[in-house]
Amino acid sequence: MTVPPLSDRKYRRSPPRSPLLPQKLDDDQSYDAHGSGFDGASTSGAVFNLSTTIVGAGIMGLPAAVNQLGLIPGLLTIMFVSMLTESSIDMILRFSRASKSKTYSGVATDAFGGAGSNILQACIVINNLGMLVVYMIIIGDVLSGTSVDGFHHGGVIEEWFGQHWWTTRSALLLFTTFFVFAPLISFKRVDSLRYTSALSVALAVVFVAITAGVVIVKLMEGKIGMPRLMPKLVNQASFWKLFTTVPVVVTAFICHHNSKS
Repeated sequence: MTVPPLSDRKYRRSPPRSPLLPQKLDDDQSYDAHGSGFDGASTSGAVFNLSTTIVGAGIMGLPAAVNQLGLIPGLLTIMFVSMLTESSIDMILRFSRASKSKTYSGVATDAFGGAGSNILQACIVINNLGMLVVYMIIIGDVLSGTSVDGFHHGGVIEEWFGQHWWTTRSALLLFTTFFVFAPLISFKRVDSLRYTSALSVALAVVFVAITAGVVIVKLMEGKIGMPRLMPKLVNQASFWKLFTTVPVVVTAFICHHNSKS
C-alpha cells in the first residue's frame, strides 16, 4: 500500500469542531445554555429588571443633587452622565456579541481576565451593600419616623398603630430584613424578580405622578419660588460640598450589571 505524502495527508484531516470566531445566531436561536451554565432571562423579566435598575431610588436623589448644584449645572451634569451611561452600555453590548459570554462578569473576564472579573464582582457586592444600607435608612424613616433636633417625625406605622415595641425602628428593620430582603436575595436567577421589579416600576410612576401633582398645586397657589439657577458658594466648604453630588448622580444612572440580563 502506498502511503500518501505528508503534504496530501494534512488535507484529509477532519475540520476542527470549534470555530475560531463565534457564529452568528438566528433570532430564534441561543447559545447552549447547558454548556454555559446560564439559562437566560425572559423578555419581560429583562425589561422590568433593567427598568427598575434605571428608574430606582435615583429619582429621589437627583432632585437633591440639582438643588445643591443649581438648575443649570444640575441639568448639564445629568445630561453628561446620561451620555456616559449610554455610551458605556452600548460598548458592553457591542463587545459582548463577539464572545459567548452571556453575563456581565463574563464580558469583564474576556476583557481583563480572571483577576479583573473578581475585582468587578467585588465592586458589585460593595455597591449592592451600600445601596441596601441606603434603602434600609429610607425604609426606617418612612415606617418608624425620625428624630431631628429633639423633634420626632412620626412614620407611617406609628401613625396607623401608635407607638409600640414592634413599631420601633429596630423592630421594623429586623422584620423587613428577614421577611422581605432575605427572600428576595435567595432567588437563584435574577429573572425571578420580574414581578417585584414590575411593582417597583409602577410605584416609581406613582411617585412621579404624585410629585408632579403636588408641584402643580403649589404653583397654582403661588407657594413655589424661582429655583436657583447656579450653586450658592459662600465659602470653601460650600464649594467642596458640590462634589458630594457626583456619587448621587452617578449611582442614579448605574444599570450596567443588569444590561446583560
